[in-house]
Amino acid sequence: MTGHGSGIAFLLNGTPVELSGASPTQTLLDWLREERGLCGTKEGCNEGDCGACTVMVTDASGSHALNACILFLPQLHGKAVRTVEGIAGPDGALHPVQEAMVTHHGSQCGFCTPGFVVSMATAHLNGDRAHDDVLAGNLCRCTGYAPIIRAAEAAEAAPVPDWMKTDAGFLLAEIPRGSGGSAPGLCRPATTDDLADWYIAHPEATLIAGATDVGLWVTKQLRDLSPVAFLGGIEDLKRIAPQGDTIRIGAGVTVEALRQAMAGPHPALAEMLRRFASLQVRNAATIGGNIANGSPIGDGPPALIALGATLHLRRGEVRRSLPLEAFFLDYRKQDRQPGEFVEAVTIPAQAPALRIYKLSKRFDQDISAVCGGFNVTVQDGRVTGARIAFGGMAGIPKRAAAAEAALAGQAWTEDTVRAAMAAMDADFTPLSDMRASADYRRRTAQAMLLRYFHDLAGRPVSVLEVGA
Repeated sequence: MTGHGSGIAFLLNGTPVELSGASPTQTLLDWLREERGLCGTKEGCNEGDCGACTVMVTDASGSHALNACILFLPQLHGKAVRTVEGIAGPDGALHPVQEAMVTHHGSQCGFCTPGFVVSMATAHLNGDRAHDDVLAGNLCRCTGYAPIIRAAEAAEAAPVPDWMKTDAGFLLAEIPRGSGGSAPGLCRPATTDDLADWYIAHPEATLIAGATDVGLWVTKQLRDLSPVAFLGGIEDLKRIAPQGDTIRIGAGVTVEALRQAMAGPHPALAEMLRRFASLQVRNAATIGGNIANGSPIGDGPPALIALGATLHLRRGEVRRSLPLEAFFLDYRKQDRQPGEFVEAVTIPAQAPALRIYKLSKRFDQDISAVCGGFNVTVQDGRVTGARIAFGGMAGIPKRAAAAEAALAGQAWTEDTVRAAMAAMDADFTPLSDMRASADYRRRTAQAMLLRYFHDLAGRPVSVLEVGA
C-alpha cells in the first residue's frame, strides 16, 4: 500500500519539489503563496468558484486546469504543477495567450488575469477551442469577457511553446506515480483492496477524491479531517468499462472524463455534465464523490436515477449492490455502513429517451434550483415504463413515484402528461431557499415534464434555440 515513506514529490514549474511533514490538508494555494512566494496564483473565493487560483496539473492522463484553493498537497504527488509564473518561457518569452491578452486588452484590474492565462494556456496545449466552456470557471467583473475570448481565438493558431511540452516526459521519468509516503494520519492507497483494508480499520476517516466539496470543509469550516485517505492513485476506480448492455463507471472517474465518455451513448447526460460547475471542478470532481456526498441538489444522482443506475458498495471483502435511489435515506443520510465506500455505478448502455434539464440562476457554473431526469418508454403510443427523478425538490434526490404511476399504461398524450404533472404534487414538498421558492420549484418541476413531452416530439424546447 502506498503511503509510508518520505513525503510528497512533484514538479513545480519544471523544478522537482519534495515535501516532508506537510499537513495533508494544506492547500496548494496557501503553500504557493506563503511558502514559495508565488503570489501570481490569487485567492478569490477560496471555494473553487472564481478561477483566480487556476493552475495547470499534468499527470499520465494529460494536462488539466484545476483550482489550487481546494487542491490539497497530497493530491499532487507524482504530478507536475505549472502556475502562472511558469506559463512564460524560462527566458521570459511570453506565451501566445499572454501576448494575445495584451494585444486584445483582455486585462483591466488584473486580479483575475493569471487564472485566465493558465486556463487559456492549458486549453491551448490541449488544442481545446471551446473557449466559452473552458473559461466558464474564470470570473471577470471588468472586461465583459469579449476581449478575453478574442485573445483566446487569436492564439489558436500559434504553436505550443516548447517549454509547455516538457512536463509530462520529465515528470514520468523522475517521479514515478505511487512513490513517496505520507504524514501521520494520511493514507494513499494504490488499489481498492488497499482502500478496503485501511478504511475498515479507520471507519472514522475522511475519503478524499477530487476535494471539490471536502476542500470547503477546510477552507470555509476550518475542520480537522484526519485521518484522511487520498484516492487519486487508485487506477481501478477510474475505469469506464462497457459490459454488454450496461456500462460500469468507477467511483474515481472524474466528471469531465464521464462527460466525454457519455457524448456517444448518452448525449443528454453529457450535455448536463457540461453545466456541472466549471471545467476546473469537473477535472477534479468524481462521480463517486458526487453520489457519496448525498447532496439533495447534486446534479449526478437525478440523472443516474432516471437512467436506472445500480450502485456498488464495498466494505472490506464484502460487496453489495442496490438501486441508486435506495442509497439516499434522508437529508445527508445514506445507506452506507462504517468503513463502506462507493466503488462503482452501473448504467444501461442505451436510453434514447433520456433527457435531463437543469434550472439555475446562471446558465454556467451554478448550483441547480431544480434538476430533473426523465426517461419514459413508449410503445405503440402507450407508456410502458417511466423513471422521473429530481434534485432540489426534497431532502434527497428522489423519484416522482406518483407522476410515474399516473403515466404508466396511459396513452402518451399531452392530457396524460398534464395529469402526471398534477400528480407530482403528491411526490414533493419542496423548501424555499436562496435559489428558489417552494412554489417556483413545484411549478418548474411540473413544467419540465411538459417540456420533456415536447422534446421527445422533436419540438424546440431550449432557451438557447430561441431566435428573433
